[in-house]
Amino acid sequence: MDLGRAIKLCRTQRGYSQEQLAELAGISVSYLSLLERNERDPALSKIEQICRALRVPVSILAFLGADANELTGVTEELRGKLASTALQLIHE
Repeated sequence: MDLGRAIKLCRTQRGYSQEQLAELAGISVSYLSLLERNERDPALSKIEQICRALRVPVSILAFLGADANELTGVTEELRGKLASTALQLIHE
């Protein structure tokens, strides 16, 4: 699971800087930076705060952060299409 990558993807799709997202989520910029680099394992409450700030369901963040081996039964093509659709919806 690469939640850091997923957070950064969603943040950039929303057009937020780290500072903006940190403020919206009620966390420090340094903590957000550590999360995006996967140097911290956030509590579920922090993930929920970040998801609320990003206006993204936790399930979408988890999907975007999932490794291929965590999505057994889902083809690479389908994973790509789902991820692309999710990111387009976030961007809008």
